[in-house]
Amino acid sequence: MQTNLSDEAKTLARAKEAEDILRSCVHCGFCNATCPTYQLLGSELDGPRGRIYLIKQMLEGEPVSDKTQLHLDRCLTCRNCETTCPSGVTYHALLDIGRAELERRVPRPARERMLRGGLRQVIPRPAVFDALLKAGRIARPLLPASLRHKIPAGTVTAKPRPPARHARRVLMLEGCVQPSLSPNTNAAAARVLDRLGISVIDASKAGCCGATDYHLNAQEKGLMRARRNIDAWWPAIEAGAEAIVQTASGCGAFVKEYGHLLRDDPHYAAKAARVSELARDFVEVLGAEPLESLEAPDSEQRRRIAFHCPCTLQHAQKLGGAVEAILTRLGYDLTAVPDAHLCCGSAGTYSITQPELSKQLRDRKMDALESGAPDEIVTANIGCQTHLAGAQRTGVRHWIELVEDALR
Repeated sequence: MQTNLSDEAKTLARAKEAEDILRSCVHCGFCNATCPTYQLLGSELDGPRGRIYLIKQMLEGEPVSDKTQLHLDRCLTCRNCETTCPSGVTYHALLDIGRAELERRVPRPARERMLRGGLRQVIPRPAVFDALLKAGRIARPLLPASLRHKIPAGTVTAKPRPPARHARRVLMLEGCVQPSLSPNTNAAAARVLDRLGISVIDASKAGCCGATDYHLNAQEKGLMRARRNIDAWWPAIEAGAEAIVQTASGCGAFVKEYGHLLRDDPHYAAKAARVSELARDFVEVLGAEPLESLEAPDSEQRRRIAFHCPCTLQHAQKLGGAVEAILTRLGYDLTAVPDAHLCCGSAGTYSITQPELSKQLRDRKMDALESGAPDEIVTANIGCQTHLAGAQRTGVRHWIELVEDALR
C-alpha cells in the first residue's frame, strides 16, 4: 500500500513504524473473514482493512471525526486478523498509533471521558477494585441486570500457598482484578509449580502490567507502569529468577511487548528486552516440565471440558493448542469448540465500553462452547473467565485449577 504521510504525521515518535506497517498491507481483505466485528456489523469500516484505511487517511492529513473514532473503538484488538494475514501486517501496533493520534485530534464527549478515566482509576488498583467489588456484591440485588451480571455473586477463598523452598525460582505477576475475582488462580499455580520443584518469589511490589492504561489511549501512563514493574522485578532477575510467569494471558501478551514498546528508552530498553524474554504464560512453564509427577483423574471422575482459548493466548502469544495438549495429556476429555478462533467479546474493558457488541459475541461464544455438552468451561484469562461466567450458563474457571485437581 502506497503512503504519503503528512508533515505533521512525520513528526510522530512512531511515524516510521506506522509507515512500514501501512506499506506491508496489500489490502487483500483476508483479515475481514476472521474479524468478529466485521462478521457482526458487515461494514468495511468495522473490519481491519477498513480501519487501516482510516488510519492511513488520518496520517496523510485527511480530516477525522467522531465516526472515525467509533470504528477504531469498536475494534476488539483480538489480533485474529494478524493470524490470518498472509503479509504479516502488525495491525495491533498500527491501531495503537492511530488511536493515540486520534485521541489527540478528536475530543471525546464528557461521558466517555468519565467512563474511561474511571476505568483507569479503578482497574489497575487492586485495593480500589476490591473495595468496589465488595460494595457491588452487597448492592447486587438492587443493580440493573446489565451491571449485576458483571459482579460474581459469591466469593472464592484462595487456599494457602507453599513457602519458597526450591532452588528454582520464578516471579509471578499477580494482576489487578484477578486477586479479587479469582484469588485461587495464582495460588493454585504456585502450588502446582511447587510440586514440580519451582518456587514463586514474592513480587508484591510489581503492579498493573500497564495494558489497561495503554489500551485506553493513556499510553505513556501504561509505559510508566511497565517501567515500575521492571524496577520491581530487576533485583530478582539479577538474583537468577528463571521466568516471569503470567496466569492471565492478557497480561502476558502485554509484558511480552515491553521490549518493543520501550526499545527507544535509553534507560529501560535493555532491561525491557530482558523482561520480555523472561515472560512466560503458565502453559509455557508447565509444558516444559515432567508432568509424570502429576496424575490424571480416574475414569469415574473424568469430566468433559470445553476450553476457551483467549485471543491473547492464541493470536498474540501464538500458543493456541498448548493448554489443550496438557489437559488431554492429563486425561481430560476436551469437547470440540466451533469457531474457536473468534473473540468472546471480553477484550479488556471492551465489555464495558462496547456492551452491546460484547454481549453478542459472548452469547455466540457460549453457544459454541456448550455445543459439545461439557460439564465445565475453562479458560486462561481472567477477563474472559468473568465475561463468560456473566452469562450465567455453564460454569467457568481457570484451567490451572484442573491441573491442580490432577495432583497426586
